[in-house]
Amino acid sequence: MNKPKPNVATVVSSDTITPNMQRILLQSDGFADYPSDCEGGYVKLLFNSQGATDLDSLTVDEKPSMRTYTIRRYLPEQNQIEIDFVRHETDDLSSGFAARWAMTVSIGEKIHIAGPGTIQNMNIEADWFFMVADMTALPALSAKIRRLPRDAKGYAVIQVQDEQNTQPLDAPENMQVIWLTEQSINQVVPDLEWLAGTASVWCACEFDSMRAMRKYFRNEREVGRENIYLSSYWKRGVTEDGHKVIKRQDMETQN
Repeated sequence: MNKPKPNVATVVSSDTITPNMQRILLQSDGFADYPSDCEGGYVKLLFNSQGATDLDSLTVDEKPSMRTYTIRRYLPEQNQIEIDFVRHETDDLSSGFAARWAMTVSIGEKIHIAGPGTIQNMNIEADWFFMVADMTALPALSAKIRRLPRDAKGYAVIQVQDEQNTQPLDAPENMQVIWLTEQSINQVVPDLEWLAGTASVWCACEFDSMRAMRKYFRNEREVGRENIYLSSYWKRGVTEDGHKVIKRQDMETQN
């Protein structure tokens, strides 16, 4: 079965919502085919080898470079999706394609987008919830936390660069949202009180932090696989393509 062709999307708006986060709204008639529950899933943004969005320059044998981002919000009536990008500068012209594009893009520009893909849903029937994210996973956490039952309780621990990079979340009243600006996820999460009953865990962050959280939640707290989602969205000092290789190798050792 052939994969569906990427959609060509148009930039509707681009706003700097915090010093290190850019929110871009994209429109495409192809988004009408997205499932209603695609928020928190992912799409692939396509670039040529120079980091530009013009794919006509690719030869027959060349494949576009793909960068993975979360659908923070889906607006089906407008055929639009909202994506947040971490703003960061890099001197390596072979990486950082999406971040550079997001920081300089103009209204009306177009980009090819493949997807959507899905990620594992949380068990919302659990007694309580433990969510963990860094800035790269904050858009996904934002989408997931607003889908929790309104009487949900637990923690959402989010590591950001500084206090200016916190942002409002549509979280249930009894979910304790903890923003980390100095301490790390690895330092804070194990010290939080473990509540009674069955926990549903959702954790996405940097690769090494993810492995530490996997050890804590799976080995120390013995959370069952059916109640846990763990993923690394990046690895410090490694490009996205390199991270994919490391991530795949890590998954193979866990299976």
